[in-house]
Amino acid sequence: MAAVRVEEVLAAAEEQEAEKRRSITVEKELELEFDLGNLLAVDRNPPAAAGLRGDVPRREALLRALARDNTQLLVAQLWELPAERAGGAGGPLVARLPEPAFRLPREKPPPRPRPPTRWEQFARLKGIRRRKRTSLVWDEEAKEWRRRWGYRRAGGDPARAWLAEVPANADPEEDQFARLRREKRERVARNELNRLRNLARAHRAGTAVPAAPLHPTGHQSREELGHVARVARVSTASLGRFQPRLPKEPAEPPSRNGGKKRRFEPLLGNLAAERSRQLELLRDMGSKKPVLDITRAVNKQLRQEEAEAAAAKGKKQSKRGKRGRRQQRVGRSSKRGGARRQQQQRPASSSSSTAGGGKRKKA
Repeated sequence: MAAVRVEEVLAAAEEQEAEKRRSITVEKELELEFDLGNLLAVDRNPPAAAGLRGDVPRREALLRALARDNTQLLVAQLWELPAERAGGAGGPLVARLPEPAFRLPREKPPPRPRPPTRWEQFARLKGIRRRKRTSLVWDEEAKEWRRRWGYRRAGGDPARAWLAEVPANADPEEDQFARLRREKRERVARNELNRLRNLARAHRAGTAVPAAPLHPTGHQSREELGHVARVARVSTASLGRFQPRLPKEPAEPPSRNGGKKRRFEPLLGNLAAERSRQLELLRDMGSKKPVLDITRAVNKQLRQEEAEAAAAKGKKQSKRGKRGRRQQRVGRSSKRGGARRQQQQRPASSSSSTAGGGKRKKA
């Protein structure tokens, strides 16, 4: 076995130490600008032009090394922040980030705050705080925790108690147990009536026209079968969210009216798709030729022509109706005038005939 020189061992150790220092020590001509609140590092040093003009593997290696050095500088800045143990002495080490310095743009506008209701305004004015009541209370008789309302509630059912208190203004001869049972039946009937009213109101609001029932005749179309399957799917308490899907059925839960649910693009997602959308928008804004939907324009023109034709037809009918009514009024007025003239001429002729007859008698 060849003897290993001490100088070679020391040289290898020095090279390893230098490699370790080089992995954590990065030298830059211009200092980087850091925004630790956003975990952002801005490098204003120009990259080597010769490396960028080279072949693809060389350029990729240069960019990878540049990203590694900048990340090392950012991590070094994070280690200089004040840190603490999360969850006690055995927890992980957590650093407190400062407030962000750069205001990052967002694709969509921020959501508007919901305006407070009248009750919220009144509660804030009066200092009323909402206190959530627990659903379980301690039952002194049963010595256990029971529900506040409903079946097996705390205190038991008063109608099933072995002792009933007689009110001060009640008839002493009245059966209090029968009164309690009667009141319970009335409450149950009232609740059932309210439930049916709510169902009827929801049905009227949801579907104005009731759908035709599906009879098992074997002659249903694909649309009818899909509609009935969709109605049966959303008839559960969870509106079909936990129902097993059929083969070739979409993964999204069906809606009540069978329409498609609107989907919005995520704020942080596919950057290439966002870039293509923005470039297409800028291209449409910069182009001199307007974007025209031929089908939509033709349909709009046809609707406009139909509306003008219907309006012109309605005007003609109204003019004809007015002309006919005017002619009827003129005819009636002429008839009335002729009848009056005849009535005025009849007395004159009768008087002249009587006068002539008298003269003849005298002759």
